[in-house]
Amino acid sequence: MKTRLLPLYAAAVYLFLHLPMLVLAVFSLNSSRFTVWEGISLKWYRAALADQQLMEATSNSLAIAFAATLISTTVGTLCAYGLWRRHSGWISGSLVLSLVTPEIVMGIALLALFQWVFRNLGAHLGMHTVILAHVSFCIAYVVVVVLARLRTFDRSLEEAALDLGASEWQAFLRVTLPSLYPAVGAAALLAFTLSFDDYVITSLVSGVDSETLPMVLYAMARRGGNPEVNAISTLIVFGLGVLILASERLQTR
Repeated sequence: MKTRLLPLYAAAVYLFLHLPMLVLAVFSLNSSRFTVWEGISLKWYRAALADQQLMEATSNSLAIAFAATLISTTVGTLCAYGLWRRHSGWISGSLVLSLVTPEIVMGIALLALFQWVFRNLGAHLGMHTVILAHVSFCIAYVVVVVLARLRTFDRSLEEAALDLGASEWQAFLRVTLPSLYPAVGAAALLAFTLSFDDYVITSLVSGVDSETLPMVLYAMARRGGNPEVNAISTLIVFGLGVLILASERLQTR
């Protein structure tokens, strides 16, 4: 009897998790500006895509996410390889600390750091500070994903390459790294998703010219009901959902 109820339990949990997003998607197609159903229409999608502020914020978010993903994936992969080779327990533990640190605390800490450094350099907050902030928390996720893959890697393959005359760098590039491609790809997709979706840290370290899409959506939502928010949010959920599914698929290879 309990086994038969398991699908119902699972369906109830998934419904609880995804019902708000489903409602959001449905009302993004509502022709009415309010939560009264009047008919299906794509006008709010057209309005969102024609909104200059939304498009500029989307462009900023994409540029920041791509830059943060490229840097954090490269640095995080090398860091994971170093931890795998050296077995440094306290450094691995510090990664867990960065994962569980509240975003508001990390954001305040980064803001204090940037203000202290920039006071001597005469620089200001902007896209560069947002990218650096995103790299700081994306690296930990990349390391965790890649390190999990490395723990299943046969070290004797790398040792055989070294015995055949390859340098350590050649062994890494030609033997170890190709086997890590699925994990590196999954880590990159996860980093991109985290960077594109971040609001708390970004809002603390961004400048006047680096407003991202989550920041604009939050400001629009606070001003009152706006169906354009429903439309662009639905597109974000769909796009990030595809990336997450792709990441999970890569991790299982």
